[in-house]
Amino acid sequence: MTVVKGSKQQNLRVVPHRPWLRVLYVFITVLITASAAVGAYYFGFKQGMAEQEAALAQISSLSSALDSKSAALRAAEQELANIRLGAEVDRQSSEDVRQEVIALKEQLAALEADNSFYRNLMAPTENKRGLTFGAIELSDTDAGRTYHYKFVMQQLATNHELLNGSLEVVVVGKQNDLEARYYLSDLSSSVSDKTVKLRFKYFQTIEGDLVLPVGFDPERIELTARSTGKNAVTIEKRFGWLVEET
Repeated sequence: MTVVKGSKQQNLRVVPHRPWLRVLYVFITVLITASAAVGAYYFGFKQGMAEQEAALAQISSLSSALDSKSAALRAAEQELANIRLGAEVDRQSSEDVRQEVIALKEQLAALEADNSFYRNLMAPTENKRGLTFGAIELSDTDAGRTYHYKFVMQQLATNHELLNGSLEVVVVGKQNDLEARYYLSDLSSSVSDKTVKLRFKYFQTIEGDLVLPVGFDPERIELTARSTGKNAVTIEKRFGWLVEET
């Protein structure tokens, strides 16, 4: 062989020509990718089904509670009608019967309120949806200047999703002839921050006792609730210092 002077010689190696080996590599790669995609889809499908089943179980529980309240309401109405009929026949009803009628009226009012509460949760009106205030209660206790509070926040919707937000409660009044404002965290050991964290699907109850400072005369309560997320809203409510006697 003639060798050109000054050129660099390269070592050559003969390898078998296997075109089917490249096809096999491609097939294995496609098979692994497809298996991973199918596995991911199956995992996501199972997780979605589990969340849907949990939501359906919660709706079923609320529907059962609504049916129970409706049945109790009908029974109380019937019992009240029977007592009224007996009172018409015998106007000389005893004090025990009168007290029973009063108690049944109170029970009926409570059942109607519960019934309305559950119905509004499951089937809200068009002009009343999303984050709203529910029951707001203040009641007296045996301890001096100590009151029991109960605030209910609720979400009215046909398709309930987890709601996150906060609630700010401020008691406003006079102290030494000047306006004074106290956050709920200043008055209640049950609350540690100026705002109470909200996280619920249907409703959340904030409940506890508050103690008023000596010399402070309460006049009203101011509530500000805020939701976060895509459809964030802020709602406010003020009401006078009205205490129920227990």
